[in-house]
Amino acid sequence: MKRRILGGTGMSVSEYALGAMMFGAMGNTDHDECVRMIHGALDAGVNLIDTADVYSGGESEVIVGKALKGRRDEVVLATKFGLAMGDDPNRSGGSARWIRRAVEDSLRRLDTDHIDLYQMHRPDPDTDIDETLAVLSDLVRAGKVRAVGGSFFAPEETVEAQWAAQRRGHHRLRSEQSPYSLLTRGVENRVLPTAQRYGMGVLTFGPLNSGWLSGRTDPTTGHRNAGLGSKMFDLSQPGVRAKADAVQKLTALAAEAGLPLAHLAIAFVRSHPAVTAVLIGPRRPEQLADLLSGADVELGDDILDRIDDIVPPGVDVNPDDFFVNPTPPITDKSLRRR
Repeated sequence: MKRRILGGTGMSVSEYALGAMMFGAMGNTDHDECVRMIHGALDAGVNLIDTADVYSGGESEVIVGKALKGRRDEVVLATKFGLAMGDDPNRSGGSARWIRRAVEDSLRRLDTDHIDLYQMHRPDPDTDIDETLAVLSDLVRAGKVRAVGGSFFAPEETVEAQWAAQRRGHHRLRSEQSPYSLLTRGVENRVLPTAQRYGMGVLTFGPLNSGWLSGRTDPTTGHRNAGLGSKMFDLSQPGVRAKADAVQKLTALAAEAGLPLAHLAIAFVRSHPAVTAVLIGPRRPEQLADLLSGADVELGDDILDRIDDIVPPGVDVNPDDFFVNPTPPITDKSLRRR
């Protein structure tokens, strides 16, 4: 498994990262099987594990903590905070009040004394970024966190956070986590270049676009489509039909290259120079084994050029895609004239 340095932190991480969103009630409820999957990934050379407090209400962090007993030093451990952990509005966001509570909860569930990469799951428009960075810097100085990052930050939000850190002497965001796949290339326009400009590491998620690029005969079937509904799988929607057409062409290209579609999809994301690691989020052991078997796949310029002919650079095939849009439309009326 090849390694890259994460955003100038000096931490060496594998190009494949194990995403733990599917561990627990959101996916696989068999804790022992999930632990075996984590161990299998570690044995294959994966050393970056990414989870979040909100995944299965903290159950994912508990499972990861179980798996890392006796192996904690092998792992660059990443988790996230910020999404709602209950109905209380003070149990979410980027306030000092919540972050100090959230980090202690995550440390307890993960059964560790430090988090290597602590990420803000979404920007918080109600909290000054200076406040958020100040408390995150306190956590770094206290040794509870080694580095801090963001997730789903729009380019202008990343720039604001970098400037605030420089002006106020805070620890700066060292990474960004964004969706990126053959079908969701919008981040190539501004998100990835902005991260490169500030020397940030980039963790990408959704390389198989919720199963569309898994190689299944019918990607509109599967365990995820029931929850996401027409947004991603209803072929009566123009964006979904466009995805189906692109997947058909990409499948033919993968077959011509002698590759499973999933391996082509992940190798494509890895090929971007801004990307530090690609998060894979298997639910079952056989899925993990299949994804890991493609870790050495490299794509030549000819294949990359032909991919560009199918899905042009910087284009999201379905603008309404669930995992897309780092700069979402304003739906909260109170934010429209701020």
